[in-house]
Amino acid sequence: MFTGIRHRIADWLETRWVTPAYAGWLLAAVAICFFGAATNTMAGWLYVISGIVFALLGLAAVLPVRSLRALKVRRNPILPVTVSDQLTIEIEIENSTNQPKTLLQVQDSLPYVLGKPVQTSVENIPPQGIYRWVYYQPTQQRGVYRWHTVQLRTAAPLGLFWCRRYREVPACAIVYPTVLPLINCPMVDEMGRDEKAPFYSRDRRAKSATEGVTRTLRPYRIGDPTRLIHWRTSARYGEFKVRELEVFTGGQEVIIGLDSAAPWNLDDFEQAVIAAASLYFYSSRRQLNVRLWTAGTGILLGNQVVLEALAAVHAGEENSAGTIPDLPLIWLTQNPVSLDSLPVGSRWVLWTPSSSTEPVKSISHSSPGIVIEPEQPLQRQLQQVLR
Repeated sequence: MFTGIRHRIADWLETRWVTPAYAGWLLAAVAICFFGAATNTMAGWLYVISGIVFALLGLAAVLPVRSLRALKVRRNPILPVTVSDQLTIEIEIENSTNQPKTLLQVQDSLPYVLGKPVQTSVENIPPQGIYRWVYYQPTQQRGVYRWHTVQLRTAAPLGLFWCRRYREVPACAIVYPTVLPLINCPMVDEMGRDEKAPFYSRDRRAKSATEGVTRTLRPYRIGDPTRLIHWRTSARYGEFKVRELEVFTGGQEVIIGLDSAAPWNLDDFEQAVIAAASLYFYSSRRQLNVRLWTAGTGILLGNQVVLEALAAVHAGEENSAGTIPDLPLIWLTQNPVSLDSLPVGSRWVLWTPSSSTEPVKSISHSSPGIVIEPEQPLQRQLQQVLR
């Protein structure tokens, strides 16, 4: 208990003023001894020595505070990554004075769910110079991670007192869920086959066409097929421009619905998020008009928007979007009861709760779907034929 109180007092002093290092305590004890001896003997030279030592201690207590005061800290934006990739985090420390800053400890206060705080040592920052610190943080779980502080600590130049200060440098790191490379997906491919055939023949013509169905032109993005590049416009603007084609689906949208308002087993919910991302991008590659629906966001469109929403979604979130759309959708859920209320033409993917005593075969449903088996690979099951 006494040790904990001592540490709290030391931290309080270090973050608000300074706290003595071991050498500082030792030198302070020596100064007190000299002062006591001078008081007993009335020897002037002992007073001089003790006065010099006390002056040195005072100077050593002031200099670390001044050393940190003029430092400015900036953080560059953090690019999103996918789970298991590394975040690239870059911090700049600027010395705006005409004196070099030496012997610093810099610590980035990461959230505990992302990892332990990362620390580095800086030997020297020249006058009017900038020190760039780049490190790479592994990721284990999707999410949107935010933290706010960078810690600066020094005992320079004499090493007798420690001073620690925090800088408010907000950070936001987005870790996207894994997207499985689906080769085929009958669930998506069979969506809407019960509709009238003329719509789908028209859709096939639109997919195979390269002229006459251009909706707009946009800048080239990595992964775009080269056959969609509009060469004449690209030559005019000096950068690649890609055609966005009209997609005809007979008025029908492919909606990926994630039952995020319901309670979930956490491992199953992570699989459901991966399935939602994989089905969305498979549908996008098939040039379908695909959207995502969650209870917290409603209907979303756009690759980056969808990935950010799936990175931030969590099980049991507040249902601010209301009821599910009254359109055919692919419903990802752990609630078997919700299957009977799906719109006509829908498909479903069901994760059975581990505590459920109801046999999988007895689950009633009016639409075809897939029951996920925990011991089987998710990618293989998403590519299997519907029940």
